[in-house]
Amino acid sequence: MTRVDFYLLGDLNPQARRAFACRLAEKAYKLEHKVFLRVEDATEASLLDELLWTFRPGSFVPHTLAENLANDPLAAVVIGTNAAPPAFHTLLINLQLSVPEDWQRFARIAEIVTQDDATRRAGRRKYRFYQEHGADLHLHRLA
Repeated sequence: MTRVDFYLLGDLNPQARRAFACRLAEKAYKLEHKVFLRVEDATEASLLDELLWTFRPGSFVPHTLAENLANDPLAAVVIGTNAAPPAFHTLLINLQLSVPEDWQRFARIAEIVTQDDATRRAGRRKYRFYQEHGADLHLHRLA
């Protein structure tokens, strides 16, 4: 059964979602997990790519964009807009506003919800979907 963690941030800023995603990716990387960060589009992928190098002084999260994975097959973290590469099934950090079609192939999914209307509404829809499909749901309210 897939475990889905909803992280409710008390912030309106989309940058807060990105920064929190970087923190989760770093933690998972240190635990030797493979992480797929699913984003809405190439612009968002580029922003997250840059942020993973700079979000915290001294942090190191080896990552690549999905289209460059062939050039960097040892990357522990991959950022993409479509389906995750086959080896990436431990943790999905889903920054898209929809539930991924392949959600059940992941052991864990992290859904990060900020207080802006679009993200909050999408978070509620995703919560109901996962609940109706028997996922193991966990809610984390972060100030």
